[in-house]
Amino acid sequence: MGKPTGFLEYERKTGKAQEPLSRIGHFNEFHTPLTEEQQKKQGARCMECGVPFCQSGMMIGGMVSGCPLNNLIPEWNDLVYTGNWSQAYNRLKKTNSFPEFTSRVCPAPCEAACTCGLNGDPVAIKENERAIIEKAYETGKAGPRPPRIRTGKKIAVVGSGPAGLAAADQLNKRGHNVTVFEREDRIGGLLMYGIPNMKLEKHIIDRKIQVMREEGISFVTGADVGNGYKASRLKKDFDCVVLACGASNPRDIQVPGRDAQGIYFAVDFLKATTKSLLNSGLEDGNYISAKDKNVLVIGGGDTGNDCVGTAVRHGCASVIQLEMMPKLPDKRAENNTWPEWPRVCKTDYGQEEAAAVFGKDPRVYETTVKEFIKDESGKICRAVLISLASQKDPETGRTSMVPVEGSEREVAADLVLIAAGFLGAQNYVAEAFGVDLNARTNVETETGSYATTAENIFTAGDMHRGQSLVVWAIREGREAARQIDCHLMGYTNLA
Repeated sequence: MGKPTGFLEYERKTGKAQEPLSRIGHFNEFHTPLTEEQQKKQGARCMECGVPFCQSGMMIGGMVSGCPLNNLIPEWNDLVYTGNWSQAYNRLKKTNSFPEFTSRVCPAPCEAACTCGLNGDPVAIKENERAIIEKAYETGKAGPRPPRIRTGKKIAVVGSGPAGLAAADQLNKRGHNVTVFEREDRIGGLLMYGIPNMKLEKHIIDRKIQVMREEGISFVTGADVGNGYKASRLKKDFDCVVLACGASNPRDIQVPGRDAQGIYFAVDFLKATTKSLLNSGLEDGNYISAKDKNVLVIGGGDTGNDCVGTAVRHGCASVIQLEMMPKLPDKRAENNTWPEWPRVCKTDYGQEEAAAVFGKDPRVYETTVKEFIKDESGKICRAVLISLASQKDPETGRTSMVPVEGSEREVAADLVLIAAGFLGAQNYVAEAFGVDLNARTNVETETGSYATTAENIFTAGDMHRGQSLVVWAIREGREAARQIDCHLMGYTNLA
């Protein structure tokens, strides 16, 4: 290990965030990176402990503990400390196809499992990861490395999110000819249009896609396979097809008044804003504007927070974010011990910004919508909220949230954004390729396999496992690539 006493000598330090009232004036990333010397000290804090839970990727209590990609974290933390940036990049890339993405949008289960976090602050793993990949681009280390030999095998990847891109990247490195098909006008899937620019600036995606192009991967945009672009063409022209279209069915809220104008799914709201931002800096007006509107966000997760941050940047008049579940504790409960994922209340960037603008946290817990109220023109104008309480089923022992009678109250709502998650694969894609779906409406495979019920058709990512983290999508894409390589070649040397 680099510095045995590093975790005792140096405090955790991460890049400083721009103040909320300043950063809401733009849609850019708002963290200032550490200096190289500061970053080295953060690498020195890694204990290189005997059992590095940070890289374990285990499921504990139904939640992941450590990195699902099994990143070699203690190794590259030490290399950051010693200033060996080139070798740090080599170790990082052995397990992670896209550290430029994960170092920005991953919730860092690695840090939650860091041994330093047991009695203090965890190592700034995510910050170190970002420093490594950015240094690699600065020095040309992250440039294109096309394969020396081609196998002659052709593979189509449908969907250009993290799972599809990871599969394409690995299969291309093996020497297969890979073409990625994307139904949108830009490559990146939810990385491009589902994650706001202030969390992941889109030139970061474009930079990596350009490297992949120079390595020999082909990209086709505007290709909605199964809907105008025939699946039979792909099955005929390619040896294998990878379906990585994500979990694309947004969960709806079915209550009276749902047909009112002004109610949108979060993904449509975020996508429209990002597309207009990229096309014209929002000058074309082709987005769902929250300006001067009372915004109601339904859903307390990351997507709901993204909606809050975006609405504040639009200049909304007010914003409320509904969360069905009770507020989590501010500190770990005794039954939520390390290295489990900490079930504690986290205030994210959007909530910080709303609090700075409106003077209070936008979240309202244990609450849902009972009814939407329309005005005479059919537009949403108010919403009836109702409180929820936990109730245990005496027969099954399961706890659910049930409405509290007499707790109804009305709030103003000119724009409603439903951020209640996603459910499974879209039927038209599954039907076009003749693959079966399971009870959760994900593509059916055997346990531990990525082969579907249709010959030469594979799947990966949210379409396969359901809505999940970007690191799980990358892992699935890489594992699917290994299985496809074995299927085509009889063996694989992919990591």
